[in-house]
Amino acid sequence: MQPVYTSLKVNNEIELCEVADDECKKLIEKALLENRISYYIRWTKASFFSKKQNCIICVNDNSKEVAEDLVRSICDEAGFRVKFLLRQSTNSYF
Repeated sequence: MQPVYTSLKVNNEIELCEVADDECKKLIEKALLENRISYYIRWTKASFFSKKQNCIICVNDNSKEVAEDLVRSICDEAGFRVKFLLRQSTNSYF
């Protein structure tokens, strides 16, 4: 017997933004947690010329608008540069 939930697709995360500054990442994480938005961070590989790693913050598609507004307000207020991706996450869990 197989559970009903195994046939459901649960991979509905989007890549919200890419952040290079660690202080900006901490502020975004804090804001997402305060607003009870589930997220995860995926680190990009460092290139040969740049040793610094960027992180991609991923959120559920259902909370995309609220998370985007939060990140934009943080970046506008503090002057951080953030690259918004707003695309389907490429992670494959199965």
